[in-house]
Amino acid sequence: MPTLGQNQYGKAETRVVRIVRDGAVHHIRDLNVSVALSGDMDEVHLSGSNANVLPTDTAKNTVYAFAKEGGIASPEEFGIRLARHFVTGQEAIRTARVRIEEYGWERIETAGAARHSFVRSGQETRTAQVAFDGERWEVISGLMDLTVLNSTDSEFHGFVKDEYTTLPETRDRVLATEVHARWRCGWCDDREPAPDWERIYADARGDLLAAFAETYSLSLQQTLYEMGARVIDNRPAIDEIRLSLPNKHHFLVDLTPFGLKNDNEVYFAADRPYGLIEATVLRDGVRPRIATD
Repeated sequence: MPTLGQNQYGKAETRVVRIVRDGAVHHIRDLNVSVALSGDMDEVHLSGSNANVLPTDTAKNTVYAFAKEGGIASPEEFGIRLARHFVTGQEAIRTARVRIEEYGWERIETAGAARHSFVRSGQETRTAQVAFDGERWEVISGLMDLTVLNSTDSEFHGFVKDEYTTLPETRDRVLATEVHARWRCGWCDDREPAPDWERIYADARGDLLAAFAETYSLSLQQTLYEMGARVIDNRPAIDEIRLSLPNKHHFLVDLTPFGLKNDNEVYFAADRPYGLIEATVLRDGVRPRIATD
């Protein structure tokens, strides 16, 4: 005869971003929280009775509310608060397991940047493509998965609306993207000294970060152009840069059902669907490429 064994249920991968605005200096904690609850849950499996079931949607809401009410001092502290709440708050729940992943962010330090710009630490991948036709070289360098975020100084309004438009206009939003960039140097001839590839990579990456941090953004398209233009203006060796920037949407969580005000503090970080902004920024009079993508 079948017997019900170990079981648990809960809400997996609740993405919560908590921003603390200490004047001009912002602090960010970015978590992925999974809650699993177990206890007196036989009947929901055997007869379908939900009498002891706390909805998984409630577990998600609790994560957001706790991020607002007590903040996030550390993943451990946050997990302890959540687990204690579930076990002590519901008689049928005897065990709570909370798993948390934290995504690290480093502040972008530039001379002109306010202290609300961040880059995801240790995420990007460097790329290179080399083509040769027997006479000319073509080297395309770049990077991918460079995740950056501005917690303010970004707006989006004045856009076209039709009968399907529901997006509200905003004068202050989180702007986050995952930079995919490829740049092509003008060098093509063995008779000329090859560029210092290491230096060019470091400088171009620095230009991209600085432009992102220092641009007051009215659209992601504007930010993209400023990033590409900064590279072209500052790096004479680079003739062309192609940028692909997905809009990593951060939506304010509605905390009003819990009697809480969300003053641009707690966000849901959505991964899809997302806007995708792409463009190429060129130096005037660049030569044609010899390789196709």
